Order: sequence, then C-alpha cells, then structure tokens
Amino acid sequence: MVEKLFWQDPYLTRLETRVATVNGGSVTLERTIFFAFSGGQESDRGNIGGYPVISADKQDREIIYTLEDDHQLKQGDLVLIEIDWPRRYRLMRLHFACELVLELVYRALPGINKIGAHIAEDKARIDFLHAESLGSLLPDLTKQVNAMTARDLPIISDFSDRAGERRFWAIQDFAQVPCGGTHLKRTGELGTVSLKRRNPGKGKERLEILVD
Repeated sequence: MVEKLFWQDPYLTRLETRVATVNGGSVTLERTIFFAFSGGQESDRGNIGGYPVISADKQDREIIYTLEDDHQLKQGDLVLIEIDWPRRYRLMRLHFACELVLELVYRALPGINKIGAHIAEDKARIDFLHAESLGSLLPDLTKQVNAMTARDLPIISDFSDRAGERRFWAIQDFAQVPCGGTHLKRTGELGTVSLKRRNPGKGKERLEILVD
C-alpha cells in the first residue's frame, strides 16, 4: 500500500520514490505526493518519471496511476514525481473554503442534507436537497468565512484512525470535521472568498465558492 505523503506535507511538490507495480499503463508507487480524486476534490496533475499522469484513481487504500501505454517504467525503478503546484494550491484553498462554508450552512440550517460537492481548479460547489433558496444566507456566510480568513487561524490536520486512514481537520474553538483532503496550514491562506447561489433543479440548491 502506498505511503501518502500528501497528508504529512501537502506543500511538497517533488518526491523521489520507487515504482511498486506495473500493469500495462497502470502503475503504483511506494510513496506519493500525487492526490487522487476523493471527497469531491479533483486529482492532481503532474508526471511520474517524466511521464504525464492521465488519471489517478483511489482503490481502497491504494492509488492507481494511469500513464500512456508506451511508458518505460519497471517495478523497482527510482522515479521523480512532480505535481502542478499552482493548481494543487488553488484546489487546497477552494477545498478548505468549501469545508468552512459547509460547516456554517449546517449551523445555520440544522438537518439540511448535502447531496454532492466538487472542488475544481476554478471553483468549488456544494449541492443541497432544500426546497427554499439559500440566497438570503449568502451575505452572512461570506462575512463569516472572510472573518476567519482575516484572523489567520491555524488549521490542524491529522488522523482520527491511522489504521483505517480516517482523517480530520480542526480549528480550535470552531469545529473538528472528518475529511481526507489536502489542507492548508492557516485560514489566512484562503484569500478573499465569494459565494454564488444556483438552482440545479427542483428541490435542490447549489452554492458556488470562489477564491481570489
């Protein structure tokens, strides 16, 4: 099983590791900094041993990286992983902005049902099963999130169950939330957060989250 260093230090952009297995275009690694799509957060982009990664897929506790079939990697090869850092950092910022907004919505509307989320490079979104518009919440939600940014609070990220690979993020005196994504060190890194409300269908509400 791959050792996931993107949890230990999500700010790493390069890593030397060894190829664990090769099966055609699919490879696994002994250690990795390359995040695979999980919890709505998109996969990193980058390369392994100079070969662009086409996709990264989480399978149980393993991560399968797909390269072009003509790659020359072999089991045991020492390789360099490089990720697209500007993209990763933007995903981290949008991911955590999304986490804060979700926690604040839960507090404003206890019992509301989240039915989906997606964190892309340009924006994040959260979908809810809710019959009424969430538009009236936006000014207060935006104010609260940006107030937390201004306070530049430390963000704790750790295992709640190391054997089960269950993780959480926490801000003292605010919340502790289960989450296996890549997290910022401080809320000040978010920058300015803005929100938009959409209606994706009857009985559904969507909040879009953007950072500057």
